[in-house]
Formats: sequence, structure tokens, C-alpha cells
Amino acid sequence: MVEAKAIITIDGPSGSGKSTISRMLAAKLGFTYLDTGAMYRAVGLKIERNHIDLADSKALAQCLDSIELTLTPNHDDDVRVIMDQEDVSQLIRTAEMGMVASRVSANPLVREKLTRLQQEMGKKGGIVAEGRDMGTVVFPTAPHKFFLDASPEERARRRFDQLKEKGQQVDYQELLDQIIKRDYDDSRRALAPLKPADDAIIVDSSKIDPAQVLDFMLKCMEKS
Repeated sequence: MVEAKAIITIDGPSGSGKSTISRMLAAKLGFTYLDTGAMYRAVGLKIERNHIDLADSKALAQCLDSIELTLTPNHDDDVRVIMDQEDVSQLIRTAEMGMVASRVSANPLVREKLTRLQQEMGKKGGIVAEGRDMGTVVFPTAPHKFFLDASPEERARRRFDQLKEKGQQVDYQELLDQIIKRDYDDSRRALAPLKPADDAIIVDSSKIDPAQVLDFMLKCMEKS
């Protein structure tokens, strides 16, 4: 039985299925889904809109201090992202904003700001925290940690299908190239690189569906 106040972390690269599995797991357990990737995308959007140079620490700090960011459940089990009283949920869900998020997340000021926000959100427990450094940096003492992965080709295919369903015109090869580049950048950055926590359970979702991943995770948590 999973404790009601437990923190579950699900890390992994873009397109591995983290968001889907995290939503499903949170719904199954009655937990809150903490979409940290959306937080970085929203911050990236604000930085882009304000034409902030990441090397300008003073301007960046002022930008981060002024941001108002909230995550609320949506009717379709997704997360509504409200930034400065504007719903930016759709604006941040593009491949381009994913690359922006990867870039800004490597900045120490950005990571410090969002890590504090995420840890504050997690104080009450009962959350499924999805991201890239949840088990290694943000919640290193979480009792249940997973690292969800899949091949770059499979992740690009999933993202292609997802965007096509939303009516967006996308190129598969371009998506694949972006995923490979983001994997490289995220795993090699000096600050909070993308990697499994030492005590995380690694799950390859390339050839299994979300229901099977969910079932596997629940069984792992029941055993621990």
C-alpha cells in the first residue's frame, strides 16, 4: 500500500511517456500531479517574451521574482498552466518551447527558483512529481523513484502523433533531431543533468503501453 503522503518521482527524457503515466498514477492513487516540465516551459515563455538574456543575471532575477505560476487540474486530466493570470497551457506545448525549456533549465537562477517552488508544492506529500531531476535533486529522499525511457525513434513517433491530433503540421525527422539534441544537452549540462537516481527503477516503455507501465509501477511500490 502506498502511503497517502508519499512522494513519487518519475524522471526521463522528452517523449518517454512521463506525463501520461504521471497523470494516470496520480489519478489511481488520488495524488496531485506535479508537471515540472510545464513550469520550465512557462518560465521559458516569459523569458522569451521579455527578451531576457540569460547572461544578464540582474534582469533574469527580476523576471523570475515577478512571475506568478500556478498549476491546476484540467477537465481532461491534463494540467492548466496559469502564468501571470494568463492560461498558457497550449502556448507552451510545442516542440520549440520544449527546446526553450531545455535551454533555460540549465540556468542556475531558473533552477533555484523552480526547485524552491516545487519543494514547497511537495511539502504536504501525496504527489507524483514528473520531470528530469525530481529523484536526483528536487526530492532526493522520495520513497518511490522511477526513470521512464524509450528509444528516440519511438519518442519522436509519439510526439508526431500527439501534435498531429492537435492539428499541428510537424515533420517527423525534425522532431527526431530535436529529441536527440535535447537528450544530448540535458544529459551533459553541469547543473542537474538528466540521469536516473541511483535508487530509481528504470522502465523502458518502447514496447509496452501506458497501462502496462502503470501496472508495473504499482507492483513495484507495493513490494517496497
